[in-house]
Amino acid sequence: MLTKKEIRFTLDTMADMFPNAACELTHRNPFELLIAVVLSAQCTDALVNKVTKDLFTKYKTPEDYLSVPIEELQHDIRSIGLYRNKSKNIRKLCQSLLDDFGGEVPKTKEELVTLAGVGRKTANVVASVAYHEPAIAVDTHVERVSKRLGICKWKDSTLEVEKTLMKKIPREEWSDTHHRMIFFGRYHCKARNPNCDSCLLLSICREGQKRLRKKERE
Repeated sequence: MLTKKEIRFTLDTMADMFPNAACELTHRNPFELLIAVVLSAQCTDALVNKVTKDLFTKYKTPEDYLSVPIEELQHDIRSIGLYRNKSKNIRKLCQSLLDDFGGEVPKTKEELVTLAGVGRKTANVVASVAYHEPAIAVDTHVERVSKRLGICKWKDSTLEVEKTLMKKIPREEWSDTHHRMIFFGRYHCKARNPNCDSCLLLSICREGQKRLRKKERE
């Protein structure tokens, strides 16, 4: 596991590599962000942005999503994985927004997770990006990077990864670190072909060192 000094080095290095890391889901307000994050489950941000370009022109309010047959909404997001289930969740969360929150997206993570299709990761993203509440949303990139670097243990669950990162990273850096870890995992420490040989963190990354030793033997 990384020491406090090594974690500090990791955070500073990622900040240097990706100083402008931010949410890549296109949105203009908290409601659009909420819909985009729900759509992004098991889907790339690039594909979501392609779909929401037209979707957010047609649907601007919770009422808009509820005013059309579910089959029409399914058709509008059909290129996204799990579109049938996501259509149901979007309609349910829109109804909840109207019934329980006056049509507005709630600001607390506790309230956000009461919405259909909204888990801890989605709640953390919305709270952090839309309302600037410090949070660490653990997606596949954050979890992979955390475990490869040795900040978290390989056996840790997603929830344990989130709790560990919150404990080891200063609260005021949670949101920025979340975005930088995503960029680091998406563009550098990729799932299949990580750039270990050119990685600025190789000196403290046992996983990367092991990968390179294996590569040399082949």
